[in-house]
Amino acid sequence: MTTSVFPLKGLTSRTITGTNEMPDIAAFRGIRYDLGHVGSLSDVIAPPYDVIDAELQNELYGRHPANCVRLILNRDEPGDDEATNRYTRANRFLRSWLREGVLFVESDPALYVYHQQFEQSGQTFTRRGFMCRIRLERFGEGNIHPHEQTHGGAKADRLKLWQATKTKLSQIFGLYPDPENTTQQLLEGAIVGQTPLEATDHLGVRHQLWPVTDVQTIMAVTGAMGGKPIYVADGHHRYETACAYRDELAALQGGLDREHPANFVLMMCVSTDDPGMLVLPTHRLFRGLPALTSAELVERLGDCFETEPAGRGPEQAPPLWEEIEIEGEQGTLGFYAAEDDQWVLARITDQGRTKMAEVSDSQSVDWQGLGVSILHRLVIETLLRPASEREPLPVPKYVRAIDEVVAGLAQGDSVGRDLTGQHSAGGRFELAALVMPATLDHIRTLSQHGERMPAKSTYFYPKLLSGLVFNPLG
Repeated sequence: MTTSVFPLKGLTSRTITGTNEMPDIAAFRGIRYDLGHVGSLSDVIAPPYDVIDAELQNELYGRHPANCVRLILNRDEPGDDEATNRYTRANRFLRSWLREGVLFVESDPALYVYHQQFEQSGQTFTRRGFMCRIRLERFGEGNIHPHEQTHGGAKADRLKLWQATKTKLSQIFGLYPDPENTTQQLLEGAIVGQTPLEATDHLGVRHQLWPVTDVQTIMAVTGAMGGKPIYVADGHHRYETACAYRDELAALQGGLDREHPANFVLMMCVSTDDPGMLVLPTHRLFRGLPALTSAELVERLGDCFETEPAGRGPEQAPPLWEEIEIEGEQGTLGFYAAEDDQWVLARITDQGRTKMAEVSDSQSVDWQGLGVSILHRLVIETLLRPASEREPLPVPKYVRAIDEVVAGLAQGDSVGRDLTGQHSAGGRFELAALVMPATLDHIRTLSQHGERMPAKSTYFYPKLLSGLVFNPLG
């Protein structure tokens, strides 16, 4: 038997006995918008910072003077320096909004039930979960598991923001196994008859939020989560940054009280068995590769793939993707060669699997079988690798919807921020790749192996909103 501590009132805590080590789930006094000041919640919310390009940033700035984009992705301004910059401006906005009553602090610790209603493939779905504080554990040392690789630049950016604001402004997305959805049902019972806070985002997704402050419900939820692992679905950079922030603060203060808020991270928890839990693909557009015709591409793929022509022109992407989706095989990929405007359908062969095992022998068979692993390790890093070892491997532009693939190939891409938060140069994409997403089973299996998938192996739609609730760090 083990004992876990779940804080319910300020820095006090209750002891709950469970059968397994598990992450600590904590209610907290969140910071929220006062609708009496801002009017519509839809006007002040924003998507996650890493999907906001310059055009959407401008749109959000103009939507409302208190839109949370000013916190999560403040603009760079002429004359910025160490003392005055987008991070310090975010902090000034946050503090002034709290003073003016635009934002307020919840009177009692709460868990926040969060529903997202959305359309996908002609159907209406509702994804249900709850937001809470989760005690931080380093990946590999506890029961919280990553599934994707991360990049240093995004972590440095978020750390500067949290250092300035002392607030976690957006939530990590965590998945947990719960075949009967017992945990969520406890919370659904607590909100029956309660009017939710509502917002609609720029994509038409309807978001609903209910604070739950009942202590008995909170205790029941923490008990129901006992022994359940949590898999980070989205927000790996922010999770690792939260650990770095905690360690930095502990070093400065000579240690932290166990219940200090920096020991926790704001997380949205969703059951892997929730009916609204969908995983969508992320396709790739490449520059930095030699210009190849489809015939030259097929030659480079060699006996690792069986190939067949799959049509001409960017507009052929949707029917080709539909064929790949129906087939449903991780080893089936679609490639576009810009040099002759042709698509190729490629299916991995036994020889390809053997080659994949050779070039990724430190990874498990499960990892080797992923479509994104096959694409990056076998195709890009091995079969299409630049002739000179000194040439860097290309970093793709990641695109979600198949229509974005069509637009990207037809129009190229102007200079701007891509979905990784990096700046991309314009010009023709030499290669496009359509690839199946990893599944929830892949996430569970590889996380338990302690392995991480290539970046952007999954896309969990819809994204979690920023601006519904903020997590103060002190």
